[in-house]
Amino acid sequence: MTTGTLVLAAAPIGRVEDASVRLREALLDAPVIAAEDTRRLRRLAGELGVELTARIVSYNDVNERTRAAGLVEELLAGRDVLVITDAGMPGVSDPGYRLVRAAVAEGVPVSVVPGPSAVTAALAVSGLPTDRFCFEGFAPRKAGERARRFGVLADEPRTMVFFESPRRLAATLAAMADAFGAGRPAAVCRELTKTYEEIRRGTLGELAAWADGGVLGEITLVVGGAPEPAGLSDPADLAAAVAVREEAGTPRKQAIADVARENGAPKRVVYDAVVKARK
Repeated sequence: MTTGTLVLAAAPIGRVEDASVRLREALLDAPVIAAEDTRRLRRLAGELGVELTARIVSYNDVNERTRAAGLVEELLAGRDVLVITDAGMPGVSDPGYRLVRAAVAEGVPVSVVPGPSAVTAALAVSGLPTDRFCFEGFAPRKAGERARRFGVLADEPRTMVFFESPRRLAATLAAMADAFGAGRPAAVCRELTKTYEEIRRGTLGELAAWADGGVLGEITLVVGGAPEPAGLSDPADLAAAVAVREEAGTPRKQAIADVARENGAPKRVVYDAVVKARK
């Protein structure tokens, strides 16, 4: 049995001029297009001078689970299905993953029309190490869940890339400064490839203070990985350093933060050392 091919097509993240020739051809030829936003798809096609002849179906976060089965049926019937999201690559913090899994399970070939990506674009201009990195998507919206996630990532040595809403950027940067240390280097990439593109680099503390005034636009956040410990590393030594500061009148929370900063250690590690020493 001959099946169709599932095609994941990257859409411009800003300027329509970034669309590839292959994307234009794929939109022209596709018999079925699954679009995150059908209106945006038609607008993009108009800007590219493409007259769509495909059957267009909505495929977004709301209907992804239920719509995937029907799209697999199209593929098994021999029709190619092109997936396109509002911007960037389908499946990367956008609909597409579940459909790829379903297609692979049925032996359907999966192809890609590569193109713009906010993840790699932000990483490239951040000024932070690019040899090893990880993509963490959107941070949790709730403060407690966000703090726990960042606590887990405090020791991550690779450069980290996040997406974030401009409304939550200040809170996210403040939470990162608390978990990773206010001095950790980072870059906020706003409106990449668009008219008002802005790359702001600094420490997490500096960027949190800047974002507190309000930020607009699409945000990609790049954060440096955990540095190699430069000072004390033994838990007993860290706990002793905190005890010295407490005896001098420094509140425990501040003492832990100071010792963590001075020794390049995550606050969670210092806190655990203090708890263990007091048992």
